[in-house]
Amino acid sequence: MLTDHFRPQSFNGIDDIVIVGGGLAGLFCALKLSPRPVTVLAAAPIGHGASSTWAQGGIAAAMGLGDTIDKHVADTLNAGAGIVDEKMTRLMVAEGPARIHDLLGYGVPFDRDLEGKLVLSREAAHSERRIVRVKGDMAGKAIMEALIAAVRNTPSIRVLEGYVVEELVRQGRFISGVIARPDAGQSKKRVSFPARAVVLCSGGVGHLFSVTTNPTEACGQGVGMAARAGAIIADPEFVQFHPTAINIGRDPAPLATEALRGDGAHLINSAGHRFMLDIHPDGELAPRDIVSRGVFAEVLAKRGAFLDCTKAVGAHFPEAFPTVYASCMSAGIDPATQPIPVVPAVHYHMGGVLTDAEGRTAIDGLWAAGEVTSTGVHGANRLASNSLLEAVVFAARIAENIKGMLPEPKITGWGNNAGENDDPVTLEDSPPLTALRHVMSDHVGVIRNKDSLTRAIRAIANLEHQNTRLRFSNILTTAKLMAVAALQRTESRGGHFRSDCPERRAEWKRRTYLTLAEADRIVADVAETEVV
Repeated sequence: MLTDHFRPQSFNGIDDIVIVGGGLAGLFCALKLSPRPVTVLAAAPIGHGASSTWAQGGIAAAMGLGDTIDKHVADTLNAGAGIVDEKMTRLMVAEGPARIHDLLGYGVPFDRDLEGKLVLSREAAHSERRIVRVKGDMAGKAIMEALIAAVRNTPSIRVLEGYVVEELVRQGRFISGVIARPDAGQSKKRVSFPARAVVLCSGGVGHLFSVTTNPTEACGQGVGMAARAGAIIADPEFVQFHPTAINIGRDPAPLATEALRGDGAHLINSAGHRFMLDIHPDGELAPRDIVSRGVFAEVLAKRGAFLDCTKAVGAHFPEAFPTVYASCMSAGIDPATQPIPVVPAVHYHMGGVLTDAEGRTAIDGLWAAGEVTSTGVHGANRLASNSLLEAVVFAARIAENIKGMLPEPKITGWGNNAGENDDPVTLEDSPPLTALRHVMSDHVGVIRNKDSLTRAIRAIANLEHQNTRLRFSNILTTAKLMAVAALQRTESRGGHFRSDCPERRAEWKRRTYLTLAEADRIVADVAETEVV
């Protein structure tokens, strides 16, 4: 029995709409719902605990001369390794330019040329220059700063920071609210938030792995909560490893943005050899899964992998890519004159809670947007900079859908109560979570096989047996769904690579759908087998 699953304290009244998560999807949805009253529950002070803030590349949108919706869709389909939902992708791409203009309206300072036109850059697997960015590698930070300012100036939005949502409340076929723990999840009390609509924007799963570019809060709790409430989880086996995390021993690992390779930086090993040219005709600009495996092979072979920006960027590094420059210099590496040591790190989860085109999940009353979801637009491998695009497009669609479905509330607003705590919240890893992160990296990482996945599932089941905490139960549920789906998919496709099944198989050219009950049956079967 879970010892912290006691009767929660009730918050006064009933909220019209509760949004779980203070990242890009959550804040954008709240702004789009204005002037309807919205409560945003954020585990950390907004701007500190979201992967969105750390996004360096920018947002992909077909806005340049010669670029088209068809070209952007085609690039997304190609990167997604055969299982992208084309209808959902076309919808997303078509609405992209309008969402960029929304962000401009909220004050995002996207890079412009001397004529005032948006500066567009190119990233891996894009056929055109269509990445809208800020100061080279500061898009996520600039976007979040602008949205946070807009949210704090919107009286209808109430932000409660330091509230870790642990449970979705289900009554019959409806989600009727959430239960959260205050004080960054450290409080002994829990608080219930009854709501007419719940929008899950809780982020990704990167911190389930020991090497990741994601913040501590991105540990998969949202997927686990939704699965435990009965939601369908789609494509959980597909994890994108960023090939160029800066290898300086930090957790999370700082990121060397893909824009560096887009601007001509080369990947080399310790002998100075450009190894990606031996692997793919596009070299460093091959899809991320291929580049990640190339980098991983060099690291595994003890040759090391390095991103050489000395010729492509050189002396312009401090102003062209200030975030990467600062990370390198803090570790004693001058990227203008020295190659940057890199390693693959978990960066993005293509799987998640299944949603439709309006962001609705399989449970009435629950919508979801951002990395916690699987809309089908990423397939087996996300196209660079499509993640922020997906977040704003579907957050806006959710807002419109809720406005059309729910009657106007009697509440008129919360007042300007967006929170005053600007100190970042850090959540220390517990020994069980540390153990889980090593299990996931060792057995569900860049290269997988039946034996490693079986070991992972058994280790996760053992941790579940020992666990007494509700929050960790959500995390373990997500890890279990990912490992089970990876075991079931007996092929290699996109971000999912099986060394024992290295080729794509026609019968697996489809998305996967999994419930927690189905995953538990598979775990029971695995427990009866022997690992060779």
